[in-house]
Amino acid sequence: MYTHLAGGRANVQLLQESAIRELVEILDRCEGTKAILWDESLGGPVGLVARYTFLEEHNVTKMYALSAEPMADIDVKNIIFITRPNQTLMDYIANNIHEEEKKKKISRKEYHLYFVPKRSFLCEKRLQVKGVQGSLAHIGEFKCDFFPFDNDLLSMELKDAYKDLYLDRDTSCLHQSACALLALQKLYGRIPKVYGKGSCAQRVWELTKTMTNEDEAIPNNDKGVIDQMIILDRSIDLMSVLATQLTYEGLIDEIFGINNTTVNLPAEKFSSGEGFSMEKNTEKIKFILNSKEQLYAKLRDKHFNAVGAVLSRLAKSIRSTANENHGEKSIQELKKFVERLPDIKANEQSLATHTKIAERVKEIISSDNFLDELGCEQEFMICSDIDKPNPFIEDLIAKQAPLRNVLRLMCMQSIAGSGLKPKVLDYYKRELVQVYGLQVLLTIGNLEKAGLLKAQTGTRTYTVLRKTFNLTAEHPEEVSPKDITYVHSIYAPLSVRIVEQHLKPNGWQSLNDVLSSLPGPTFEDFQPATALNSRRGSFTSEISQSDIPRVIVVFFIGGCTFAEISALRFLAQQDENNVEFLVCTTKLINKNSFLDSFIEKY
Repeated sequence: MYTHLAGGRANVQLLQESAIRELVEILDRCEGTKAILWDESLGGPVGLVARYTFLEEHNVTKMYALSAEPMADIDVKNIIFITRPNQTLMDYIANNIHEEEKKKKISRKEYHLYFVPKRSFLCEKRLQVKGVQGSLAHIGEFKCDFFPFDNDLLSMELKDAYKDLYLDRDTSCLHQSACALLALQKLYGRIPKVYGKGSCAQRVWELTKTMTNEDEAIPNNDKGVIDQMIILDRSIDLMSVLATQLTYEGLIDEIFGINNTTVNLPAEKFSSGEGFSMEKNTEKIKFILNSKEQLYAKLRDKHFNAVGAVLSRLAKSIRSTANENHGEKSIQELKKFVERLPDIKANEQSLATHTKIAERVKEIISSDNFLDELGCEQEFMICSDIDKPNPFIEDLIAKQAPLRNVLRLMCMQSIAGSGLKPKVLDYYKRELVQVYGLQVLLTIGNLEKAGLLKAQTGTRTYTVLRKTFNLTAEHPEEVSPKDITYVHSIYAPLSVRIVEQHLKPNGWQSLNDVLSSLPGPTFEDFQPATALNSRRGSFTSEISQSDIPRVIVVFFIGGCTFAEISALRFLAQQDENNVEFLVCTTKLINKNSFLDSFIEKY
């Protein structure tokens, strides 16, 4: 259904097709007309698996977001609830069923409940207490652990996983992550070599390994298409989440928000007929952003300063084609030209759309506010003046700038200095309370619990890592980059530097000493398999045996950014690395969505 998902050695389309089969089984089990009530957080991700037209083919006539309000009066035989295991959502389901049963219709509806991805005893108990468990004709599972975003990108779309782990001490996402990795191995085969950093990463792997050994669906001698996996705990690299992304895709995400490969942009900026896959309403136009659209695939991982040149080249190419002298062409040449017309038209639409998007982004990133804030964070990245109150942060507080902007820079200063000097931290707190009110201390408390703000103690970890991994560049190259620092202009994500170092001979072994300064254990493991006993040699021996690119899964526990994904794609494009990455994450995040999860709403 989604051809752009195919292409890599680990064919992501297989995962999408597997999810489709699960969904078809659910729908075909319910005979007659159907209405689906989605957990609102699942509506978008499931759209990555199946289009609405596909659901219509299976007698789905209506779809609604599950809410506390009773559903509209709909004439269907089956009502299907599809939801994550959540106590509040169980209350919503109970309210909806009670309201429907009060209507006393002659033809009684049947109710079905499917949990994504696993059933929950506590949720079923809640339904029993609410008196509706007996009204459900069937309770089952929709086993969709990873949602396919692109041919090299999978996300579980677990909202606020980092907050759950480090603030609420809720570890349920670790079990779900392990289940997702088990499902991945069922589909693509056993992953022989696993490396990781961080306590959550290690816990996920321990759970995964236990379940893998117990699951007979993964034979011991089944070595699949995935050669290795690197599991990274988000807590080891918080600077990369807070840094401003300067790739095309990263900027679109931070400015407008990309949700499930779609972005909503102001309608007045786009005249009718422009763009691709868009839905228009009074205020917003929806665009689909994935590699199916060729121009976007070229643009998304580039630094924004390189985008203009690509758009200019395409514009010249289209003008050149339009100005060709067709009078001198043969019939055969004219026929080929006519066949190309749909592609030419699609390129024109893509060019018009991305030119307008780029213009809108340019307006924002050229503003004094954006540039001043970027300059401040880059000073922290190179560890400049991190031991005293920052004048720019003081000015932001005095101007009552958005709280999130102020807190982000404070957190970056704290990370760069391995904490703020106690006097500086207390000073910032006093200033924030005076301007934003006493309630801001709740948010500061959340940031401290999550390790984003703290008083300075011990070694300057970031300073050491910056030098060891060359995290910052003195002379950045943005348009024709030779290093991953381009994704933040002067800064390389530590998470991707770790992966880059791992690609070198004896890479992981050489990382052990350096990684010991980061929180949590460093581990490596091998899953024994008959077919692998003769191949447990060094990294270099594997490379010499074949020119086929190795497939490495990089799994981020706690979310990852588009800039990190772009950096990994950059590494994969380097011939000497001979690698394909499959990026997996609990959630696609950016600096705004990450910080919002810690800010208390008043």
